[in-house]
Amino acid sequence: MVTVYRLWFLTLLLFSPLALSELCNPQDKKVLLQIKKDFNNPYLLASWNPDTDCCQWYCVECHPKTHRITSLVILSSVPETNFSGQIPPSVGDLPYLETLEFHKLPKLTGPIQPTIAKLTKLKELYISWTNISGPVPDFLAQLTNLQFLDLSFNNLSGPIPSSLSRLPNLLSLRLDRNRLTGPIPDSFGSFKRPGPSIVLSHNQLSGPIPASLANIDPQRIDFSRNKLEGDASMLFGSNKTTQMVDVSRNLLAFDLSKVEFPSSLISLDLNHNKITGKIPVGLTAVDFLQGFNVSYNRLCGEIPQGGRLQKFEVDSYFHNKCLCGSPLPTCN
Repeated sequence: MVTVYRLWFLTLLLFSPLALSELCNPQDKKVLLQIKKDFNNPYLLASWNPDTDCCQWYCVECHPKTHRITSLVILSSVPETNFSGQIPPSVGDLPYLETLEFHKLPKLTGPIQPTIAKLTKLKELYISWTNISGPVPDFLAQLTNLQFLDLSFNNLSGPIPSSLSRLPNLLSLRLDRNRLTGPIPDSFGSFKRPGPSIVLSHNQLSGPIPASLANIDPQRIDFSRNKLEGDASMLFGSNKTTQMVDVSRNLLAFDLSKVEFPSSLISLDLNHNKITGKIPVGLTAVDFLQGFNVSYNRLCGEIPQGGRLQKFEVDSYFHNKCLCGSPLPTCN
């Protein structure tokens, strides 16, 4: 009878919420509950019950062996009406965090929390589709393990900090759809090669594209819809492996004739600039070109025949100075 009682007691203990909660690090749980409190106990975090294992909570992932919190992803597929406030300082007290994300939270306001700088193991930081404001902070350069930095679709303002180029492991940088001003930092040419994909579109950036960007070979570059001026030829080169370049809707003015394009190019968008010269014959050798637009520039001469250049519609070429040849009307 005693043995049966002991088995019953051990079974009860094993499957009780208290026993399960022991998987979760107590300090991590305390921090998460503070985060929940700071956000005024939103419905999105209803599963964050102090009597249960925090490794089982919604938005949270733990390391399978250490059970420390490695991921905190707070996002909503629909706008959260009661999820409001600023990023709480306590997010910096999850020392094993590798992924931190706040997404589609329109009532998330205030600056990017400085205590995030303490998250030295962080590999992915996504704060997007929110109403955070203030500058892109310098302290992000301290997160040297960071691979993905996405601060798109917010209300960030001011210049882009040059210190971001000190992130040695960065694979992707997204600062698009903000209110950023000033130039693209010259230091971006010193990213460790090949360099991260860089998306800075839909801002108010101005000045020339740094010549130093000739030193990097990112997979994707999108500087569209800014106020950038001058040359963009340094973004290209026959020795590069870049796949996508979009510098449309700027004030760029350079001679396209002698630009050499990488054979890896899949998409090229130069529309709505002040680009002169001819379309280079070398573009006929870019076999995988799927997207192409040079409309609304000052290009002239016959469109080279061959490759994929005749696969694109008229609107990829129109509103230039004197371009002609298929798919445009025949040259005189």
